[in-house]
Amino acid sequence: MIEYDSLLDLFHNRRSIRRYQSNPIPDEYVDRIIEAARLAPSGFNTQPWEFVIIRKKELKDEIVKLVNDYRSSHYPLMEKRRESWQKDRFSIRRGGAQDWSNAPVFILILGDKRAKAGLPMTVRFHEKKCQSIFTSSLANAFLYMLLAATTLGLASQWVSAVQVPFVQASIRELIGIPLELEIYDMMAIGYGASKARPKFLRSQEEMTHYDDCGEEDFRTDEEVREFIRRTRAWAIATISRKADEDMKV
Repeated sequence: MIEYDSLLDLFHNRRSIRRYQSNPIPDEYVDRIIEAARLAPSGFNTQPWEFVIIRKKELKDEIVKLVNDYRSSHYPLMEKRRESWQKDRFSIRRGGAQDWSNAPVFILILGDKRAKAGLPMTVRFHEKKCQSIFTSSLANAFLYMLLAATTLGLASQWVSAVQVPFVQASIRELIGIPLELEIYDMMAIGYGASKARPKFLRSQEEMTHYDDCGEEDFRTDEEVREFIRRTRAWAIATISRKADEDMKV
């Protein structure tokens, strides 16, 4: 049995890293990551996942271009429309060879929509609940992948822009993904080229409530906004960091 403290250390060490070394990772590591994901819990054990491992540079480069084109065209316009209280504007600052595009392996996790037919009838025909269980099942597998990568000494980063319609349709055509499957997310993995910063977290006491708690036990609108301002600043600074010189390869 795994000790709780060891498990907690794993959770603390699991961080999104957006700068990678270019050296390859062993095939065995990729197999172990997929094996971990295969064991994830899913609604009614439907196991709706499929995995596409992408190593070919030309395919990775095309996916990177699709994601970057989407981000450069949509992100600036959307950020202009943020609420004024959010303060700092988020922008994508790409670091050339030292960003996630330099990761040696991409793993796409796909969801097979046909697997929903395996859910109990009361769930299958409850559209919202059916989709929630389907999505949660894929999220479980993806989290297992992230944690497995951490135990192997690898850095990882999810690239959720692959979900948006244009990018998804383009990747579907590029790789040959059947219409019955949808792209849930993509993970970039490799050896990190930057060290993780201390994570900005809410305290356990602040977010834990017991029994018949009332409205006064939860955050006010302004408290939520203040946290958002602070965590946005932390996230923007983290994403904008360059590779550490002593970790470049």
